[in-house]
Amino acid sequence: MVILKSRAEIEEMKKAGRIVAAFHQAIASMIRPGVTTLEIESFAVRFLKENGAKAYTIGYNGYPFATCASVNDVIAHGFPSRKPLKEGDIVTIDIVAEADGWIGDSAWCYAVGEVSEEALKLMRVTKECLYLGIEKAVVGNRIGDVMHAVQSHAERNGFSVVLDLLGHGVGRKMHEEPNYPHVGNPGKGFRLKEGMVFTIEPMLNAGKAFMTIDADGWTARTADGSLSAQYEHTIAITADGPIILTSSS
Repeated sequence: MVILKSRAEIEEMKKAGRIVAAFHQAIASMIRPGVTTLEIESFAVRFLKENGAKAYTIGYNGYPFATCASVNDVIAHGFPSRKPLKEGDIVTIDIVAEADGWIGDSAWCYAVGEVSEEALKLMRVTKECLYLGIEKAVVGNRIGDVMHAVQSHAERNGFSVVLDLLGHGVGRKMHEEPNYPHVGNPGKGFRLKEGMVFTIEPMLNAGKAFMTIDADGWTARTADGSLSAQYEHTIAITADGPIILTSSS
């Protein structure tokens, strides 16, 4: 069942979203060659606590960290590690904060030093897909309208969209109904209603869309070893258009 949020509840959700946005702003200057994703993880735990939030993912279905750190060919759910980031890497940091009982969920992809033209294009197009999807997230449209915008822009630029990891509703829990892939056809799928809150989180691969899961049971990688990037916002559907809850503005 899709849980619609009132305007007051959407306002309450902004706290968690702004904390997540502030976290991403803070780590942007941290990410450079030599830094480890475990250092970013430690910073995340402190940052959330200092800002009146907690890490929702620690212990979630056994996941042991506050962040996911997905480097290069890792699509999502990568474990933070002691391995230093190196020049030319790209890394997606995903974090879910809980504040006052509400969830904010956002992932961002970062370049580590100077990266390849392919990596830059992949990051740029993935971010563009996110915002093109948000533009279509208006009352009366269907999820297929949103995801068609994502899919068509990705494929026009020569990238594939990961099918096996889904967007989801957000509220008191990280994963609420509905769930949906980031591909679709115009006019298809559930209709967007005022009060819906969900993620748009395209994951684009430079190669094929297929993925594998590491022995840890979490880390999702591109099956062909190609680069992958992800950008994610939590958004609310309102009569006045979509509100990005995980934005600092």
